[in-house]
Amino acid sequence: MSTIAPAVVTEAEADAEKAGVAAGSVLREPCSIGEFDELADLLVEIWGAPQPLIHSNLMRAMSKAGSYVTAAYVDGLMVGGCVGFHQAPSARTLYSHIAGVRPELIGRKIGLALKLHQRAWALDRGITAIEWTYDPLVARNAYFNIVKLGARPVAYLPNFYGPMKDQINGADDSDRVLVRWDLLGDLVGDAGTDSLTTVAVPPDIEDLRVTEPAEARAWRLRVRDGLQPLLAAGARVVGFDRERGYLIQTDTFGDHR
Repeated sequence: MSTIAPAVVTEAEADAEKAGVAAGSVLREPCSIGEFDELADLLVEIWGAPQPLIHSNLMRAMSKAGSYVTAAYVDGLMVGGCVGFHQAPSARTLYSHIAGVRPELIGRKIGLALKLHQRAWALDRGITAIEWTYDPLVARNAYFNIVKLGARPVAYLPNFYGPMKDQINGADDSDRVLVRWDLLGDLVGDAGTDSLTTVAVPPDIEDLRVTEPAEARAWRLRVRDGLQPLLAAGARVVGFDRERGYLIQTDTFGDHR
C-alpha cells in the first residue's frame, strides 16, 4: 500500500504527463514479448554494444514481478526506454539500471519525460528515492542529473562494470558516480556559488575518446583523483556548472548520508 499522500502522487503524475506531452512522446510499459525484444534491440543500438545489455525475457520477468520497465514512443516508433528494480525493502528505493534515448532525439526532452514518469511510478508505490549510476565524465548527463533533476552524487565507483567495449564507453575504465534522487525534494538542483571546490570535466568526452583516446584516459584519472576522495570523505556535490564542472561543498564532511 502506498504511504504517500494522494495529492503528492497526483502532482507527480501531472508533472510526468506534462513532460511527456512537451517531448511529443507516449510512455508506457511494453505489452508483448515482441515489444520487449524491440526494447532490448534498441538499447543495443543506442550503446553500440556488441551484445545485449539486458535480455527481453529478463525484462518481461522483471515487469511481471513489479519492477519498472517503460518504453518511450514518438509517432508510434519506440525511441527510448528505462529499466529499474527495487532495492532492499528498508531502503524504499528504486534502482534505475539502464535508460536511453535514440541519439538523434537527444534535446527533445524525452529523457526528462522518462525520469518524471519513473518518479510518478515510484511515488505511487510508496518509494521515495531513486538511485542510478552515470559516467562522471559525460558533462550533459552530470548537468541533467544534478541541475535539472536535483539528484545528488553519493559515491564514486571506479571501473564499476569492468570493460564494456561498446561505442560509447570504448576501452576506457567504466567509472561511475552513484546518485540518489529524493523524490519528495525540489526538481531543480541547488544554485552554485563561487566559494566551492570544483572538479572539471571535458566538454565532450565521447568525441575525445574517438579523436584523442590518450587524453580521454587522462581525464578519467584526473576526475577520479579529484572526485573520489572528496565523496569518500563526505563532501557534498551541490551543483554542476558547464564551465567549471562539479561544484562541491567540503565544509560538511560526513553530513550527507
